[in-house]
Amino acid sequence: MLISGQSLQRAQLLHEQTYQMLRTAILSGELAAGSRLIETQLAEQLQVSRTPIREALRLLQRDHLVTTDAQGAMRVALLSIEDAIQLYDCRIALEQLSVSAACRMATPEQLEQIEVTLQQAEKAISHPSHSLTPYQLLHLDYEFHRLLAESSSNTWLVQILDQVFDKMALLRLRTIEHNPNVLEIRGEHRRILEAIRHRDALAAMQSIQYHLISSKDRVVEEIQALEALLSKQEQS
Repeated sequence: MLISGQSLQRAQLLHEQTYQMLRTAILSGELAAGSRLIETQLAEQLQVSRTPIREALRLLQRDHLVTTDAQGAMRVALLSIEDAIQLYDCRIALEQLSVSAACRMATPEQLEQIEVTLQQAEKAISHPSHSLTPYQLLHLDYEFHRLLAESSSNTWLVQILDQVFDKMALLRLRTIEHNPNVLEIRGEHRRILEAIRHRDALAAMQSIQYHLISSKDRVVEEIQALEALLSKQEQS
């Protein structure tokens, strides 16, 4: 019984490690949105059997990071314009709650941590010599918004937003690689932070709403351009 229990534990650990590796590859853009996922190839690349690959893909389907196409093939999720609009609408509602609570609950240490993250983004964008990859820029954007959520002291809000942020990563990587200017993490972020520093909940909510609506418009426009380009390529 002890031996079988240890074997089960090792198997569960391998499934989890495989899931985490594939999840990281998807959210970093290493496995691009829409790309096909073939069990045998993934097993060879990760040097595991197909069993943990299959279980990892099942978990990624649960997370809506992997989908099955019309032919039954598994692919990294490719989010639509409608997906983008719905995800941004969720963020607008949730993050207004986030910054409103942050105005009451954020500690000086938390505000300083947000400031450091913002300065890193400002420095990277203002000085080409400090240029970052699209993934690194998106990570700074994620860090800013997640720190805002953490400073609200609402742990459930942080968990829910993490789920939304994962889906947004698929969307944002696709658009920022096509047009880096789609990401605005300087002026709009600065206005949000200053409103929170002044404990002005109304200004903070208005600033985050403006920021996310503007971001939604930029992303939707970019997806439309990408889809038009893809359609043109298919016709030629």
